[in-house]
Amino acid sequence: MTETDAAERHRQKMQKRKEVQDREVASKTIEKGLLIVNTGPGKGKSTAAMGLILRALGHDWKVGVVQFIKGGWETGEKAAFARFGDQIAWHTMGEGFTWETQDRERDVAAAKAAWAQAEALMEDPEIRLLVLDELNIALRYDYLPLDQVVARLADRRPDLHVVVTGRNAKPELIEVADLVTEMTLVKHHFAAGVKAQEGIEF
Repeated sequence: MTETDAAERHRQKMQKRKEVQDREVASKTIEKGLLIVNTGPGKGKSTAAMGLILRALGHDWKVGVVQFIKGGWETGEKAAFARFGDQIAWHTMGEGFTWETQDRERDVAAAKAAWAQAEALMEDPEIRLLVLDELNIALRYDYLPLDQVVARLADRRPDLHVVVTGRNAKPELIEVADLVTEMTLVKHHFAAGVKAQEGIEF
């Protein structure tokens, strides 16, 4: 086969592929607010949500963030997004990971306060994207009533996108979600003794 023949064969193959792809895209007509869940043991759940925030801000959306567990560190993403002013409503409501507080009552109280803030943001018609960072952890440890949280997320207004992050997403949450991504751990530098580093982990 000559190079010309190979190029033509490739062109025809890609043309057929494009026709299939165009039909597939044209068949998708629904536009709605999505419930997105980033879970799994791998790194990148919150990081993926932060990337989505950046995309939304680029389209001039107003964004809300509620952090359920994180609270002890000043993070690069919080500092960066502060530059967007009132375009982003950022609420760090946690007191650190549960092994740091060692006080279930405090953890439950913090989770309840964070959920109240999340519900308030869900009621704000200007918020188009809401990130509930580490909500899965609060649900995993039964800091919040799972059935009530899932029902409220499922009953959110139709145009609101919500992202929930954290390991061990509950099956009930996965069931009502529109998009679920599980981050798979293949290799992590922490296992080789590398500590959490500024600009990478926080």
